Amino acid sequence: MNANAPLITNDAVVLGIIASILAFIFYTSDSKSRFWKKFYYYIPSLVLCYFLPSVLNSLGIISGDQSGLYPVVVNYFLPCCLILLTLSVDFKAIIGLGKKALIMFFASVAGVMIGAPIALLLVGTFSPATVAGQGSGAIWRGLSAIAGSWIGGGANQTAMKEIFQIDDNLFASMVTVDIVVSSIWMALLIYCAARADKIDAWFKADTSKIQELLQRVEKYEQSSQKNPDLKHYMLMLGIGLGFTGLAHFLAGMITPYLVENYPQLEKLSLTSSFFWVILIATSCGIILSFTKARKLESYGTFKIGSVIIYFMVATIGMRIDVTGIVSNPGLFLIGVIWILVHITVMLIVAKLIRAPFFFTAVGSQSCIGGPASAPVVASVFHPSLAPVGVLLAVLGYAVGTYGAYIAAILMRMVVPG
Repeated sequence: MNANAPLITNDAVVLGIIASILAFIFYTSDSKSRFWKKFYYYIPSLVLCYFLPSVLNSLGIISGDQSGLYPVVVNYFLPCCLILLTLSVDFKAIIGLGKKALIMFFASVAGVMIGAPIALLLVGTFSPATVAGQGSGAIWRGLSAIAGSWIGGGANQTAMKEIFQIDDNLFASMVTVDIVVSSIWMALLIYCAARADKIDAWFKADTSKIQELLQRVEKYEQSSQKNPDLKHYMLMLGIGLGFTGLAHFLAGMITPYLVENYPQLEKLSLTSSFFWVILIATSCGIILSFTKARKLESYGTFKIGSVIIYFMVATIGMRIDVTGIVSNPGLFLIGVIWILVHITVMLIVAKLIRAPFFFTAVGSQSCIGGPASAPVVASVFHPSLAPVGVLLAVLGYAVGTYGAYIAAILMRMVVPG
């Protein structure tokens, strides 16, 4: 046996372990036990989804590099996940939230996009070594994963990892920066939510729309949920995997053509087959959201997409060696400056348009936190407002790949590598 071979090499067993870990995490995170409530108050479930598989990998029990699970999840289930999540976007409902909600959402996206190159430029002026790196270890590539997470979510983050071929250990460091910085910001948002009246008074915001929004959301929530049967599950998988196949088919024609005729596009990663798979899959999902296929959202497309996301998170975790992650304070400084730029943009825009703090908080968290935490922040204002966080976060999935890609190109202009 190879000395570097893991204890468990059978992928069927590895898959069973990963599934069991996820089941344990989600079962205990929903427990009414005082111990588990306190535990998950300090350690988010998402952290464990990354961390526990990485510990098994670091101990040599399983090996993410030698397992065939990751390529399957990334090539087949990631595009499927993006299709199902973007298919769920109800643009009419989002527009119905009012223009201020949309303005704050896109201000949030803009804050992430411009914050990345600004943070990189500022840190690079006094610590060039922090932003250095070449090839798959280039810092801007790693930061593109954070951009994917902060604009969209786990699926978009994984998409950036594959598009820009980010080194696994660098990606692990970026995941840590992502989780720590975003968790601190979420805690601050929840703290400020309890003082929303004072903040709204400072913004001179008109909060009458919030009450109208409450009534609209409650009505939508009561009428949209339906019990799925086998037919609906088969339709969801058929659409998700069917359009995934179409995305791979088209990417297989586009990529060789560009490589042969426009090799200079490699600098923009436009000759990456995976880039076109993700782009086409996301676009298909958006187009489907305007058709009758969107009705499947009522039967659980978002839930199926979310299940896939957490399997992706776990398979990414099993490729990370926690013993090889060296603490880099410079990366955290980049993350802090980045989030401060984002916050500054949000506050300026909110002040200019007199947006209620609810739209500011949820608009920010729908990007930075995604569907897992945006509803939490929204529900702090009122439980019935939680779906608003979901709606805007799902919109983040739709634009996450595009926005993160543009942010990456901007960073590459600041720090080539």
